[in-house]
Amino acid sequence: MPTLTEKLAQVDRQKVIKDAARLIENEVSSKSGLSGMAIKGGYKVVKKLKPTMIEESIDHLLDAFTGALDPLYQDYVENAALSTFEAYIQKHDDRAANDLLSITDAKAERSDNKILKSTYGKLRGQAEKHVKEALPGVGRLIDRYAPKDA
Repeated sequence: MPTLTEKLAQVDRQKVIKDAARLIENEVSSKSGLSGMAIKGGYKVVKKLKPTMIEESIDHLLDAFTGALDPLYQDYVENAALSTFEAYIQKHDDRAANDLLSITDAKAERSDNKILKSTYGKLRGQAEKHVKEALPGVGRLIDRYAPKDA
C-alpha cells in the first residue's frame, strides 16, 4: 500500500501547494474575535514581508505533514467504512491535530531562536483548536489528490 506521501508525489506538487495555501487563506479569513484579528494581522504581515512565504513553508513541510498523517490515512484506506478522508479525519481530530502539531513542536524545539520558542509556546494551546477547525479542508485536499480507491 503506497504511503500518503508517495501518492501525493504522483500528482502536480504545485497544485497541492496552491490548494493548501488557499485552504490556509480561507481558514485565516474565517477567524473572528480578538484572536481572529491577531491571526489575520499576523498573516498580513507575513504576506507583506514575503508574499511567497506561505507557499514556500507548505512546500518545505508538506512531506513531514503527510508523513505524520500517513498512519491515520492507512487506517482509513484499510479499515474505514467512511467514504471520505474528510469524514474520517474529523472522527479522529485529536489524533490528527496532535500528529500535525508534532511536526511544528519539533521544529520549535530545535530552534535556537528564543523569541520564536517563547512565542510558539504561548500560542501552542490555541493552535490545536485552529488545526482541528482546518481538518475538514485538509481531508478534502487529501480526498482530491490521494483518493482511497486510486
